[in-house]
Amino acid sequence: MPSESRVRDAGGPVPGPHAALRTGVVWDVLRQALLRRAAATGRSALDVLDTGGGSGSFAVPVAGLGHRVTVVDPSPDALFALERRAAEQGVAERVRGVQGDTHDLHDVVESGAFDLVLCHGVLEYVDDPAAGLRAVAGALRPDGGTLSVLTAGVGGAVLSRALAGRFSEASRALDDPAGRWGDADPVPHRFTVDGLRELIGAAGLRPGEVHGVRIFADLVPGALVDTEPDALRALARLEAEAAGLPAFQAIAGRLHVLAERLATPSGER
Repeated sequence: MPSESRVRDAGGPVPGPHAALRTGVVWDVLRQALLRRAAATGRSALDVLDTGGGSGSFAVPVAGLGHRVTVVDPSPDALFALERRAAEQGVAERVRGVQGDTHDLHDVVESGAFDLVLCHGVLEYVDDPAAGLRAVAGALRPDGGTLSVLTAGVGGAVLSRALAGRFSEASRALDDPAGRWGDADPVPHRFTVDGLRELIGAAGLRPGEVHGVRIFADLVPGALVDTEPDALRALARLEAEAAGLPAFQAIAGRLHVLAERLATPSGER
């Protein structure tokens, strides 16, 4: 994920204008989810797992809010960058990096130990998204927890290929079960809103809020954003306003869904 400049407000770290085009909507939702989970548990410091968290674009700011964050990533270089970023931001004691991926997730972190799990940019690359999501869901506490899923959307790929004049590729992405536009497509899986909700439900979770991410940001020429006064902030506001509308979710480059693990009755544990 791209690096992000941040400012602080009463709600904690927020993305700067450029990052807000890609992650601002997600951050708004995550901050509220953290507040709800803290209120539900009565604990101000939560245990958060960031699967595929890389260099800590999300993990370090979450730690900056006072939470304990474990990042699992297969890249040692990314984990080194995570360690450096956490130290620079003064949260090294609340961030732990572990090498691994979804296939061996429960070999490297404890099952059922986390209040919030981030699964961002993971499902589109695993061999079996359903199995990957089940593994990630298994990291949530049995007495309830929240999963944040951010993954590639089919509609955004179809629209971007069509606008680039690659109409056959757009048609293929539209028809392909995995949402791929061709053999050279670097993304193995893309999802529709309904397909992602179904996947989450099959993992034993209750899907909740859906937001479209990067609805316009990947389509607007950079020159328009960089040369017009306040254009970047206006575009970020437009992204935020459209994120919750189903018509725009259908063409978003990425989809974000919050899901809840319902508390398991004590007799069934």
